[in-house]
Amino acid sequence: MHKPLEGKTIILTGSQKTTTVTEQIQSYGGNVVVCPLIKTVELIQFNDLILLESAKTYEWLIFTSQNGVEYFCKKMNRYRMDSSHFLGKIAAVGERTAELLERNGFQVSFMPTIYSADVFVKEFPFVSGENPTCLFIRGEKAKDTLRTGLPFSITEWNVYTTVEDEKYINQLKNTIESNCNPVIIFASPSAVDCYEKFVVPTIGWHEVTIASIGHVTTKALEKHGAQVTYQPKKYTMQSVIEEIVKGEKNK
Repeated sequence: MHKPLEGKTIILTGSQKTTTVTEQIQSYGGNVVVCPLIKTVELIQFNDLILLESAKTYEWLIFTSQNGVEYFCKKMNRYRMDSSHFLGKIAAVGERTAELLERNGFQVSFMPTIYSADVFVKEFPFVSGENPTCLFIRGEKAKDTLRTGLPFSITEWNVYTTVEDEKYINQLKNTIESNCNPVIIFASPSAVDCYEKFVVPTIGWHEVTIASIGHVTTKALEKHGAQVTYQPKKYTMQSVIEEIVKGEKNK
């Protein structure tokens, strides 16, 4: 039986966490090539213990990425703490973020209807109360959407940063050159910027079909003159794969 992605190469450019969709792509007959363009690094500070102790006092802890959860939990475990030490409610953006929180013993009290910071700032005030104490656990390069968009002040804690990963650039170029119109998936503006810097000068944007997760990533692509073919309404890797499958079936 013919599979919708048979003969199609799908390139994943995010951190290694995106490899969880490999089986999904392969089940549709697709060939998966993982070429991370970014990697995350924990930010370790001399006062991490003080910051963790302070985190216990907030009414809400906010997580918008799996990375934020991962590095917060690393710090928590390093100082022999667990979820029971944190009595505040938990807000999360994204199913995978929520799942990772729950695997670490946290119970998620709020998720926006669309997994986007823009929607979060509109919906969160309806459940948070008028002037809650909130700690946003984030990456150093996260946008200021929460800080500027919420009608109350929040505290931010940068627990990790994102850096370019040049290790897979040659593999990525070779994959594009040796496959007819592969689909490349971008899940962050950082990955887009890295591609623009290291790949576009020799290959350009037109040798690939582009899939984007999230309107912020799409804006970054369009800023560089790239045309996005696939952008799911639901901002998850699974949803973008389903969009690609649907598009290939309709060809």
